[in-house]
Amino acid sequence: MSGHSKFANIRIKKEKNDAAKGKIYTIIGREIAIAVKEGGPDPNNNFKLKFAIQKAKQNNMPNDTIERGIKKAAGGGEGVDYQQLRYEGYGPGGVAIIVDALTDNKNRTAANVKSAFTKGQGSIGAQNSVSFMFDRKGQIIIDKEECDMDGDELMMVVLDAGAEDIKEEEDSFEIITDPDDLDAVHEALDKAGVAIASAEVAMIPQNTVSVTDEQAVKGLRRTLDLLDDDDDVQQYYTNWEEE
Repeated sequence: MSGHSKFANIRIKKEKNDAAKGKIYTIIGREIAIAVKEGGPDPNNNFKLKFAIQKAKQNNMPNDTIERGIKKAAGGGEGVDYQQLRYEGYGPGGVAIIVDALTDNKNRTAANVKSAFTKGQGSIGAQNSVSFMFDRKGQIIIDKEECDMDGDELMMVVLDAGAEDIKEEEDSFEIITDPDDLDAVHEALDKAGVAIASAEVAMIPQNTVSVTDEQAVKGLRRTLDLLDDDDDVQQYYTNWEEE
């Protein structure tokens, strides 16, 4: 995976999101609402809420906005009822794509996601048509520039806390955990004073696909840009090995 940088991809995506705070705040607000409804308003006892709050703070969401979102979701009443949806399909070049969405209008979201695939010359598949090529894992990304530890020192910290693997990239470390161990590894890194660029439960591809055809690459970028611009799309995962 020489030259490949997951952190660079995250940074580019964050910069794009920073230019559209309204969208990222909408996405995180929905994540907070779902997390509270599923596990309650206390982040110390709600793993999902804890990481939603962390994402909110990483994106500079004001504390009072976070607190209002938690209180509103905890209060019940006539809040918006969001559905969690997953779409799977292929982009050009045989690239597998998984799309996770939170929506209050399933028909709208389905039409938008299908359109994103179609405009990029890809196609939506059936449920589980590509997810078997991914593993659900905890994923922590650390920026090397923000980390005082070398790879060996970091490895000792995370493996002792229960991590499955640590990979060194050009400008980052990627730590893989079982989803149930993500919180423990995160806490161990916090105690060690290690700054974390991102931490989430993600779909990690078992193998990656390189695409060399320029038209296929153009189509892939078209699809992913449209998914980025859709407020209902929370996250997408691909097995595309970007050059």
